Amino acid sequence: MLSSKSAQAIGRVPLIRNQALLLRSFHQSNLAANNNMHRGGSSSPSKSPSPMYAQMMAQRRTKPPRNTVIKFVPQQEAWVVERMGRFSRILEPGLAILVPVLDRISYTQSLKEVAVEIPTQSAITQDNVTLELDGVLYYKVVDPYKASYGVANAEFSVTQLAQTTMRAEIGQMTLDTTLAERNLLNHNIVNAINAASESWGIACLRYEIRDIHPPAKVVEAMHSQVSAERSKRAQILESEGSRQSAINVAEGAKQAQILASEADKMQQINRAMGEAEAIRQTAQAEATAIERIALAIRGTDGGEMAASLHVAQQYVEAFGNIAKQANTIVVPASANDVAGMVTQAMSVFSTVTANQKRHHKANNKLLDEGDGGFGSEQINH
Repeated sequence: MLSSKSAQAIGRVPLIRNQALLLRSFHQSNLAANNNMHRGGSSSPSKSPSPMYAQMMAQRRTKPPRNTVIKFVPQQEAWVVERMGRFSRILEPGLAILVPVLDRISYTQSLKEVAVEIPTQSAITQDNVTLELDGVLYYKVVDPYKASYGVANAEFSVTQLAQTTMRAEIGQMTLDTTLAERNLLNHNIVNAINAASESWGIACLRYEIRDIHPPAKVVEAMHSQVSAERSKRAQILESEGSRQSAINVAEGAKQAQILASEADKMQQINRAMGEAEAIRQTAQAEATAIERIALAIRGTDGGEMAASLHVAQQYVEAFGNIAKQANTIVVPASANDVAGMVTQAMSVFSTVTANQKRHHKANNKLLDEGDGGFGSEQINH
């Protein structure tokens, strides 16, 4: 015959099986609803998680273990023990011995990092643009005592705090700043959550904004702005290219003119140097010729006769070329008297020669007087 305890245990078996089946059915319906939502379908109220399922799952997560005197605390968990209704101690990972009846494990806190999905919410920026944002919050329990007695539902509280903090931070920033400085926004939200949740024994490790959805009209305006900005840059680059091209052409023309003027200058200098050298050579040749003629006239018998003959030849040649160079000519009165012209030319030549001789003698005399006076002064001295 079975005992009363065995009969009660046997009677509980169908009840336990029914609860397990009910929990499994609720879990399957919840998965189906989530899959339908992810596929983009509309979730009907019948497919949404029921309050009973949520309550059972919450009890399953938060239900503390029973006091069996000897307990083994898992790693990265902290168990809060109450004795006769008051806080007693916190059990660390490992072996723990409890007092029967008096001790009760009231709370179990996980010390692992927890990721909480922040649902999509609306926020208005400083320039009055409504945004749809969602994110992910990462937090960790750092003080099991405060997490157990400082707040009723830590996850719900930190989620609500993250939402309100996000709205407050978005309201202080413009749309462009929100889109450009997402890291700064995340940092500000983390600091604000840590400042508010310090008394809860929770530390917010990081916050990441996942998606930002501006209104459709704002997105169109942003696209138009980007297109206009790119067109502006293209026009600026094109104008800069035309400007640089014109500068290069002008600079090339300037350099060409400078080089051409330098070449013209060098050409004129070379031409002038050539002409000067030609004049110099001509003058030297004429001086040499005159000097030789003078030596020939003075040092040769019959030199004056040869000079007279040469003058007469030049006169006849010059008189013969007068009619070839111009239609109007001036004929001397004694054009037929060649001998008289030669005699006149020779008289001019004789006069010039006599003047040169007289000047030469005067110069020699002055030199002799200067030498004599210098000698007498030396003798008297």
